[in-house]
Amino acid sequence: MTNDPVTNQYEMRDPLSQYPRPPFPKQPQPAPGLASRMDPKPDHGEDSYVGFGRLKGRRALITGADSGIGRAVAIAFAREGADVALNYLAVEESDAEEVVRLIEAAGQKAVVIPGDLKNEAFCQELVERAVDGLGGLDILVNNAGKQTAVDDIADITTEQFDDTMKTNIYAMFWITKAALPHMQAGSTIINTTSIQASQPSQNLLDYAMTKAAMANFTGGLAKQVAAKGIRVNAVAPGPYWTALQPSGGQPQESVMKFGEKVPLGRPGQPAEIAPLYVLLASQESSYMTGNVYASTGGTLY
Repeated sequence: MTNDPVTNQYEMRDPLSQYPRPPFPKQPQPAPGLASRMDPKPDHGEDSYVGFGRLKGRRALITGADSGIGRAVAIAFAREGADVALNYLAVEESDAEEVVRLIEAAGQKAVVIPGDLKNEAFCQELVERAVDGLGGLDILVNNAGKQTAVDDIADITTEQFDDTMKTNIYAMFWITKAALPHMQAGSTIINTTSIQASQPSQNLLDYAMTKAAMANFTGGLAKQVAAKGIRVNAVAPGPYWTALQPSGGQPQESVMKFGEKVPLGRPGQPAEIAPLYVLLASQESSYMTGNVYASTGGTLY
């Protein structure tokens, strides 16, 4: 593992040793998991992300914003000049409080809207509260996800299947449908899919299904709203070191060696993927829509 913390995202470094490599300790925790309980702690860009005003004046809604990729994106967006509405589950409040402090330290507004995305009425309320709190909506990041590793299809309960579908697909549909009437030309939607969409693991059947559906939804919706000047893209992470993994997303034996099979030999840290979301949210990507952009540590998407 590297003992040299990343404090400047622009400094040239060897990506093989830039962040911790497996083996990692076993660290089971109940879903949805807290970043504060992980070992090693994930890097969300707290000490390294530097913004340049690329999202100045923008208003963003991010689901799953308390930890992991959503947290890294919230930090990056705020440091690029955006106000941010954060959604998360109430049990993740302690992680979310840290994100709020970081957003406000960047001089931006944070609107907190905890709640369960499996509920359609709440998804509609989420958008309305975000619009009210931010004064509008320019960026939507559908990032929240449920992942539970199960080795045999016979052991996937209907309850788990339903929860995964509602969290990953239904919520994206409900939130996007509610958000679009508030979005103007130049607005962007970014969905978090996964390498699982194209290379499904045998123990993530339901999760991988949802990620493939998200990629398909991204392409179709992009065509539908292009004439309105709204862009839609997706980001496909590979093995990223987030609370999703030790809280049931992977068996503990897999957590211990998480990321070792990709060419870079380690999991990605959330701070390493946040710049991709910034690009897709900014005017720099004005000709980019309807596509999936991968960050997988060297594995072909």
